[in-house]
Amino acid sequence: MVETAERLNNQAILLAKDGSFKEAIACFARAITIDKNNTMLWYNLALTYRDAGRQREAKESLLKAHSIDPEDQDIIEELALILFYSEEFDESINVCMKGLNLNPENYRLWNTRGVDFFNKGDYNEACESFENAVYLNPYYSDGLYNLRDTYKELGNKTGENVCNIKLQELKKMENNK
Repeated sequence: MVETAERLNNQAILLAKDGSFKEAIACFARAITIDKNNTMLWYNLALTYRDAGRQREAKESLLKAHSIDPEDQDIIEELALILFYSEEFDESINVCMKGLNLNPENYRLWNTRGVDFFNKGDYNEACESFENAVYLNPYYSDGLYNLRDTYKELGNKTGENVCNIKLQELKKMENNK
């Protein structure tokens, strides 16, 4: 059987699902030697590093994937999250803004941007970001939770109550499925 990047990628994904991160990473590394500019391989390697608790390597792999395809929204979203979890809030905000300049309707990036500002204590910027996320996707519970918490920090009881009502409605919708 001929070893291809696609086969190695598929094998690595299965290994990672089983928690065999070391073996999965080795498969991805081998696949990358075959196809160095394959963003999917770099992205999947990054996810595996992330799941293995190796944030620095995940970030490096995402930066490589991003350098190959700077417009890929999945890569941008994951890179912003990795930067957030590494408490590199300003860098995460920059990545979010680059992604939002490409796709201003990406509610997940608006949410990540908001979480970055919230963690920096800039509740007004966080509020604006979460409001954009919820405007773009009114059923986005993460955005609603974050917006509610931001309204609470800002002392906006009315906004906080509206978010609680919407969250309750979402919960009812989920229960009726």
